[in-house]
Amino acid sequence: MSSITTISQLSKVLNLTPDELAWKETPISVPLSITEHFMSLIDPNDPNDPLRRQVVPTCKENHVNRGESEDPLEEVSHSHGSRLIHRYPSRVNFLTTDVCPMYCRHCFRRRFTGNLAGPATEQDIQSAAAYLAQHPEVKEMLMSGGDPLTLSDSMLDHMIGEFRNASPHLIIRICTRFPASMPSRITEDLVAMFKKHSSAPFYLMTQFNHPRELTQESIKAVSLFVDAGIPAMNQSVLLRGVNDDVDVLEELCNKLLFNRIKPYYLFQGDMVTGTSDFRVHLEKGMEIERELRRRLSGLAMPNYTADLPDGGGKVPLCGSYIISQDKEKGSWNFRTPEGETRVLTDPLYI
Repeated sequence: MSSITTISQLSKVLNLTPDELAWKETPISVPLSITEHFMSLIDPNDPNDPLRRQVVPTCKENHVNRGESEDPLEEVSHSHGSRLIHRYPSRVNFLTTDVCPMYCRHCFRRRFTGNLAGPATEQDIQSAAAYLAQHPEVKEMLMSGGDPLTLSDSMLDHMIGEFRNASPHLIIRICTRFPASMPSRITEDLVAMFKKHSSAPFYLMTQFNHPRELTQESIKAVSLFVDAGIPAMNQSVLLRGVNDDVDVLEELCNKLLFNRIKPYYLFQGDMVTGTSDFRVHLEKGMEIERELRRRLSGLAMPNYTADLPDGGGKVPLCGSYIISQDKEKGSWNFRTPEGETRVLTDPLYI
């Protein structure tokens, strides 16, 4: 079985619900594409399967809700050319391609992803490289899209070479969902290509949203990077009906850490048009964060974070543990993760 790209193909392997059958691709949706590997992980008898929810479209994603936007993070207004986004002082994001092997229904960059524009052109690459050379304050680049690993090894080799020639100490984050969607793409030759560009570090940024996605094939794929000295960090999205459960996230985070993948972010769903069915209430998200902080070690604990609308940037959504402050005594009353109270004295007053 190759990737599934039509409702007709999908109906042959799943008993589709009325909402799934009613889906139509529109300008606010992303295409349908589910890899063979990910499809094999879905329980065909469970219409609420958390993996199914992530990749099988429903008519709910064609709804437009109040407060939603195609570009809530204002990436377009922070773009330099068609592919380079500079929204934070020290890092940029290069959109290598708009193609993914599998399209997540919660995709936050649906204004760009799956529009069939294809890989960045040579002009896009050279323009981005020139920008890097002119902006030494940029220390990191995210290579994302779309998924950069849909490009050939040779194309990635060329692209990275141009960026590192322009800025030799540029740290590069490889943002990909291939370890979860199609781990066979990760080969020793691919990793060796990255290692060849050794003037600065690489970081592998994965997206595993549910513990069932961490298959032996996926773990092996990530291990190729880690064994080569490229650390792996995971960015999950808090998704209703997928992982908005403390037990599920506890299992995911511990499983990630055991397999040498640092849980980095747990993102609140962005206010992107067509994704309202996945968004979790903030109060519930914060309750989950508090309980996770009680259960998990610091290494296993991700940062529950929102990327604020109107280009406001990332902010942590953890509740404050400060109860009150006595400025005269220099003492602070704190709530412990278990709900008890402790007093911490400012060293200035000791």
